[in-house]
Amino acid sequence: MDARFEGFLKMYLDDETGRDTSGYLRSTLKGFGESYVEAVREGFIQILEDEAFGPPDYERLTNVDFPDADSLRTYLRDLYAYLFEGAQQQPELPD
Repeated sequence: MDARFEGFLKMYLDDETGRDTSGYLRSTLKGFGESYVEAVREGFIQILEDEAFGPPDYERLTNVDFPDADSLRTYLRDLYAYLFEGAQQQPELPD
């Protein structure tokens, strides 16, 4: 896993910061350089394609606990759509 992607997860998608769905996350990411944005995009693609990446891995990086792999994958797909495909709303973390 690319260190830039891992850092993005730890900094912006942890249990506290990741709950802020006010709309700053996309603009914050786009404010970084192109190579950083691309590293984050590629990181999302890699973990979405990696069936072995699951809730324990995500929790290790973010302190966010997902109840199962399906809910994590849905969240990550929705987050990718928000960050890179123009989806209107950032997805919310589970309670």
